Amino acid sequence: MAKRHRRIHAIDVHAEGEPGRVLIGSHLHVKGATMAERLRYCEKHLDALRELLLREPRGYPALCGALVLPPADPSADFGVIVLEQGGFRPMSGSNLICAVTALVETGAVPVTEPVTELTVDTAVGLVRVRVDVEGGKATRVTFANVPAFAVALDHVLELPEYGSVPVDVVFGGQFFVQARAADLGIPLEASAAKEIVRAGAVLRTVAQQQVPVSHPLNPGINQISLTMIHGPSPTPGASGRNAVVLPNGHVDLADPVTWTGTLDRSPCGTGTCGRMAALHARGELPLNTPFVHESIIGTTFTGTLQDTTRIGPHEAVEPTISGRGWITAFSQYVLDETDPFPHGYTLGDLWGATEQER
Repeated sequence: MAKRHRRIHAIDVHAEGEPGRVLIGSHLHVKGATMAERLRYCEKHLDALRELLLREPRGYPALCGALVLPPADPSADFGVIVLEQGGFRPMSGSNLICAVTALVETGAVPVTEPVTELTVDTAVGLVRVRVDVEGGKATRVTFANVPAFAVALDHVLELPEYGSVPVDVVFGGQFFVQARAADLGIPLEASAAKEIVRAGAVLRTVAQQQVPVSHPLNPGINQISLTMIHGPSPTPGASGRNAVVLPNGHVDLADPVTWTGTLDRSPCGTGTCGRMAALHARGELPLNTPFVHESIIGTTFTGTLQDTTRIGPHEAVEPTISGRGWITAFSQYVLDETDPFPHGYTLGDLWGATEQER
C-alpha cells in the first residue's frame, strides 16, 4: 500500500445489536499514567481519529467504538476507552462486550474454556469480566461494573413542548438523565423511534444546563452524556424496556429542527446499571435479583445488584451486566493524505446539524 495511506486496524462487533468498532494496535498514540489521564489525552488530541472512524464515509450515526490499550494498572489485562458520537467516554457496557468478544475470539488475550476471567482497566476503575467460551466462541460476557449511584430522583425538569417531567440523574459508568416514556407522552416502541430521539435530545440538553454532576473519585467526569427513556415491557420475562438516545449534533432548544439523535440498538449496559441504582434507591430492586432489560429492538441485558457501597457522598450499588457479542468484520480503515474528509463528515439527512453547519 502506498506510503501516503494511513491504515487503522479494527474488528467490528455488535453487542445485542449495538455496533462497536474495536480498535487495536493504536496504543502508541495515547499518553497518560492512568486511564483517566489517557481519556483526557484522547479528548484533547485524538478527536479527529474518533470522527474519522465514526462519521461517514467509514461510519454512520449509530456506530460506537472501543480503543484497546495496554492497562495503566498492571493487575489488568488491557484497558478500554470508549468512542461515541458525542465524544470519548470512560465506560460503556455494550462496547466493553464488543472489545472482550473481539479479543477472546481472536486469541489476543489468554483464553481458557469453559470460562475465561479478565480484568479491564477503565477511566472509572477496574472492571472484572467473566467470559463463557465454547469452541473459541465467546457465548456470553458478564462484567462486574464500577459502582452505580443516583444523583437525583424525581427531579422535575421544565422541557419545551413536554412541560414538567420528573427525571432521575444517575451514574452507571457514565452520567445519564432517565425519564419514563409515559411522562413524555410517547410510546416506547421501535415505530416511535423519531419521537423518542426528539424527546431524548431535549432531555439531555436541559439536564446538562440545570443539573451539575461530577464523579467524586474522578471530577473530570462531569457531564450528563446520555438520555434513557424507559417503561414496562410487554415481553414475557423482561423486567422493563428502554431506549437510550445518543447525540449526533448540536441541540438548540429554541429550534425544534435540531432535536435529533440516534437510538442505542442495545439495552445499554451503563444505562441499565444506572437504572438499577435508581430502582434500588427507591426500594424497588433488591440485591441478587435478576433485572432483564430489553432494548428497542427486543434484545436483552441481564443485570444484578451484588452489593452496596459508598462513592463519596452517594450510596451506591455494585452491579453486574450480562450480554452477548458477535464479530461482523475484520477491517483495515484507510486515510489517504489527499482525502478531503480527514475528519469524516455529517449530512443533515441522517445527522443532526453541527455547530459549523449552523
